[in-house]
Amino acid sequence: MIVSGERARLTEVGWDRPLVHEVSDERLPDPTGDAVVVEVAACGVCHRDLLDRAGRFPFQRVPITPGHEAAGRVVAIGPEVTSFRIGDRVGTMHRDACGQCRSCLRGETSLCEGAGWVLGILADGGYARHLVVPESALFPLARGLSDAEAAVMHCTFGTAYRDLKRLGGLEAGERVLITGANGGVGVAAVQIAVRLGAEVVAAVRDERHRSLLLGLGAHQVVVDAGDGLHKHRAVGRVDVALDNVGAATFNAALRSLRIGGRIVVVGNITPEKVALNLGYIITHGLTIRGGSGATRRDMAELFALHEAAPLRVAIDRELPLARAEEAQRLVRAGGLSGRIVLIPGAPPPRHAPEAREP
Repeated sequence: MIVSGERARLTEVGWDRPLVHEVSDERLPDPTGDAVVVEVAACGVCHRDLLDRAGRFPFQRVPITPGHEAAGRVVAIGPEVTSFRIGDRVGTMHRDACGQCRSCLRGETSLCEGAGWVLGILADGGYARHLVVPESALFPLARGLSDAEAAVMHCTFGTAYRDLKRLGGLEAGERVLITGANGGVGVAAVQIAVRLGAEVVAAVRDERHRSLLLGLGAHQVVVDAGDGLHKHRAVGRVDVALDNVGAATFNAALRSLRIGGRIVVVGNITPEKVALNLGYIITHGLTIRGGSGATRRDMAELFALHEAAPLRVAIDRELPLARAEEAQRLVRAGGLSGRIVLIPGAPPPRHAPEAREP
């Protein structure tokens, strides 16, 4: 199959050298085994893409095509594929699943012990016109979502749903604190928690995000850089905390928990390590869990929730794939309301504005 190829490449870690935008005709080999060829319609730019680029993962492969938030249509399948047919709309998960380990046999495929196809780190990702992935790294999309919305559903709403419901055990009537609530996962978590019947306290660094979060259903919005978060009267004591930030907010979020509370950590924006007061954790009977990506089962439950009460997918803006470098620098600068989404095949403007550095 000969197609018009377009992709952005990370040729070395760090920010000294920009992403390389490549356009050329390419021959896609016929897929073998359980491989699926996807024609990408949109790919989100996640903060994890910045961690990949910064070399935060020692096993990062370069050169590589970044991106793990892709959505598109199946254009070819290998002979062992059973879940998808040509023409199906699909989204990507962070990685594949072996189907044989203890986690997979329990249905916890996002905790697979044998996965080796990690998009954007070990395998070429979605900053491209075409993507070849194992069948297990895809999930079927719900109807009615735009390409941009579909692209970010797994990494934002899927993560938020799994971490609140499955890992955090959030129940109706409980109080939940969500840090970094203006980001992709945060915006998703606010809406999901409201639909699960929880009282939601959203924490942000900037006052200008207040109206957005109140409009999404948050009961309280607290503006704080992080270290004094637990001292706000509006926070009080919560049953569950979802920390989307990391070192800046973790201990404050932990101290916001009532006795027996649970915190799920999904954010790790900065490389600083966190000091834990083990005595505090023990005497308060607290549970700390690391967040993980959603499984197909999680996504099916999420889409059922969406059908019952439609979720608002926050897209800050859509940019042509040719502007991937600008998109990453905008995410790095911060202050966005939702995701930036890259669109392959879209023509760039004649004079693209330069992104501001943080």
